[in-house]
Amino acid sequence: MLRQFYLMRGSPARVVPLVVWVAIDIVLWGFITRYLHAVTSPGFSFVSTLLGAVLLWDFFGRVMQGVTIAFFEDVWSRNFLNVFASPLSIAEYVAGLVVTSIATSAIGLVVMVALATAVFGLSFFAYGLMLVPFLLVLFLFGIALGIFASAVVLRLGPASEWLVWPVPALLSPFVGVFYPLSTLPGWMQQIGYLLPPSYVFEAMRAIVLDGTVSQTALLWSGGLAALYIVAASWFFVRVYRYAARSGLLARYSAESVS
Repeated sequence: MLRQFYLMRGSPARVVPLVVWVAIDIVLWGFITRYLHAVTSPGFSFVSTLLGAVLLWDFFGRVMQGVTIAFFEDVWSRNFLNVFASPLSIAEYVAGLVVTSIATSAIGLVVMVALATAVFGLSFFAYGLMLVPFLLVLFLFGIALGIFASAVVLRLGPASEWLVWPVPALLSPFVGVFYPLSTLPGWMQQIGYLLPPSYVFEAMRAIVLDGTVSQTALLWSGGLAALYIVAASWFFVRVYRYAARSGLLARYSAESVS
């Protein structure tokens, strides 16, 4: 974790994207939702539904990237042998990735909330205390995907990094970020029900439309997210042990990322 902090402190190029990309997303989608709100019927708030969904989904992406980018820093610097030759345990290493993700995603969340509130008047009081479980479920699932993606790269080698970046975009059609799951074909709905974020966005729309939310569905999504974290952590440990026994870790001192 300290290594990631020193890397960011010594390189503005690592810090600027934490602010710039989230600012672009919020401003772009903010003006889109403002236009849609102007042309739609009164009583329906596109700002609370569409812009709120953008903010929550962007937060999820930042959480996942917080884990994977911290992991990739060791890939890019070919630092794995040094890290794992130290007394650092694999549990401590993964915990460091998670703490790094908490810090970077918190920065992004603060920027997004500040922009959405100041420029577009998005009030999170519309979601009430339910915003806390929303963020928690997205955070847990983002951590799980980040750990799993890191394990995949650890197993397949540095050149497989490209598999990680499109994951949030590939999942977004199935979780109903901008539309109810009922609009999807049946087979896509079945996949969506296995993904914790889908319950978050369904609950978010329900709060905005009629002020009700299914507590059972949110508890189910939290349980799913926790289960995915356990599974991803188990997978990472198994991959690490295999890589340590088979000599795959040595590839990270010799193999190019390209």
